[in-house]
Amino acid sequence: MNFLSDNAAAACPEVIDALVAANVASPRAYDGDAWSARLDGVFGDWFGHACTVFPVSTGTAANALALAAMVPPWGAVVCHADAHIHVDECGAPEFYTGGAKLLLAAGPHGKLTPAGIDAALGGHRGDVHQVQPRVLSLTQATESGTVYTPAELAALGEHARAKGWRVHLDGARFANALVHLGCHPGDISWRAGVAALSLGTIKNGGLSAEAVVVFDEEIAADLRFRRKRAGQMPSKGRFQAAQLLAMIETGAWARNAAAANAGATRLAQAAPQRLLAPVEANELFVNLGPHGGAALRAQGFDFYDWGAAGSGEARLVVAWDTPPAQIDALAAALAALA
Repeated sequence: MNFLSDNAAAACPEVIDALVAANVASPRAYDGDAWSARLDGVFGDWFGHACTVFPVSTGTAANALALAAMVPPWGAVVCHADAHIHVDECGAPEFYTGGAKLLLAAGPHGKLTPAGIDAALGGHRGDVHQVQPRVLSLTQATESGTVYTPAELAALGEHARAKGWRVHLDGARFANALVHLGCHPGDISWRAGVAALSLGTIKNGGLSAEAVVVFDEEIAADLRFRRKRAGQMPSKGRFQAAQLLAMIETGAWARNAAAANAGATRLAQAAPQRLLAPVEANELFVNLGPHGGAALRAQGFDFYDWGAAGSGEARLVVAWDTPPAQIDALAAALAALA
């Protein structure tokens, strides 16, 4: 029973059907096909703002390429100390930006605040001897499974703009956050000052397509070339475009995220005293105690240990297609732990 990650989830039927429908001869390759031509319009309608959509094959590529188009090599990206771009992308942002530095800030439950950012950079100078911050990168939902509200994002966006920074949003679980909030997609993107969004679909029922959604044409003009140079512009681009269109146009993004979120909520309700952070998307961070992890694994549950070795901390992730019976079984097992 797999609660390791939503990355291993199946592709949902709408995505598979879209791939089959796109598996016909096309007169044009790369982004010249009919599916790719529709991306900007469909996503622009969904977000309520003109945008340019760049399909890529991984979330790492989405984050690294977006940042590369937003920050110079001598600049810096401000992010949370637990951010995926710092912890889990093997230096890809530094590589694609040509050497821009990540400056780390802290905040409870994976969230940054204007005050926390200022505290982290309090000793940073504006002279030529140091890299200069140019981008604030936020994660929605966060690495702790929490969700920024529209007001929180807007405050951070305003704080960044006052400093002359652009805002990037790592939205690997953007759909989960959106379902939790019940707001408009624009409320946690361009209306909050986000210039570029790495929009994840693979964790939410996609197969092999993520998107960089850009609301600033200056960034888009640069990203066109960076995407090609990075080998992220496949000749049969219609297959990536078809997946992205299917997720948005059929509403699969909302149904899938709602199912994953509901499963996580079910688990949280079974053992509220073990939660290390509020459960607002499809991840739980829990303290299982010194023997809880072994007890759960003995019953067939698979998950990642988290935190310091021996801490008893663990991460549990519910995917869109996690069987309800397995969720119920884990909820019962959590409730029964001593």
